[in-house]
Amino acid sequence: MANLKLLIAGAAGRMGRAIIREALSTPGVTLAGGFERAGSEALGRDLGPLAGLDSLGIVVEAGPQSSIRQADALIDFTAPAASLAHARVAAEHGVPLILGTTGFSAGEDAEFAALAAKIAIVKSGNMSLGVNLLAELVREAARRLGPDYDIEIVDAHHRAKIDAPSGTALMLARAAADGRGVDLTTHSVRARDGAVGERPAGAIGFAVVRGGGIIGDHDVLFAGGSETLTLSHRAIDRGLFAKGAVAAAKWAIAKPPGLYAMADVLGFSR
Repeated sequence: MANLKLLIAGAAGRMGRAIIREALSTPGVTLAGGFERAGSEALGRDLGPLAGLDSLGIVVEAGPQSSIRQADALIDFTAPAASLAHARVAAEHGVPLILGTTGFSAGEDAEFAALAAKIAIVKSGNMSLGVNLLAELVREAARRLGPDYDIEIVDAHHRAKIDAPSGTALMLARAAADGRGVDLTTHSVRARDGAVGERPAGAIGFAVVRGGGIIGDHDVLFAGGSETLTLSHRAIDRGLFAKGAVAAAKWAIAKPPGLYAMADVLGFSR
């Protein structure tokens, strides 16, 4: 096919700008456009200088309705309510959606699953190769080490991150629960404060750090009685996630409607 034309939601944000740069540096990929919410100061600005590049002659629009008709895929790393609204527009126009937003409610997740009957949706808590490989390692470690090893997940992000635990931390926790053969909803401990008592047997605990400009650090600790094992990932550059999102878009355009994960894109799916 001709160049893959990507539409970028939240084009003026940190991830939006990183995706613009990645798209334009990827052979066979170009931009259909980029948009922001109504009232954004970025409306009308050229996408090129916005992302630190030369002028492209493509300006930030208010919403996806105009450019969606020219797009082959939509990439969205915005916020839950906005992402769901954008997904409805993408489904209406038959445009695959690459979704890196996290923090959805159960009801919102259910609506994405319903929309996936109309379009391919790649929905992942993390788009990086390293994190998805880490999830596989966590699953295997949880299976082999067994319940005598306590599992704790430490999630560190920048001060502006809204949701906690992060989508990546939840993805890693689900992998651990799958390795143990348990339901995460009944085995997770999200907060500890005061006299909480002894750690519940088999619990998967979370600790959250928010501060500064931390892009995204995750540790999965397996603590036994006489040893500990820590599996870790450190994000150094947001371009890591942009690269995964563009790769997911190239993969999704050839797929039938359905709800996919980054593990499917990378061939890790079971």
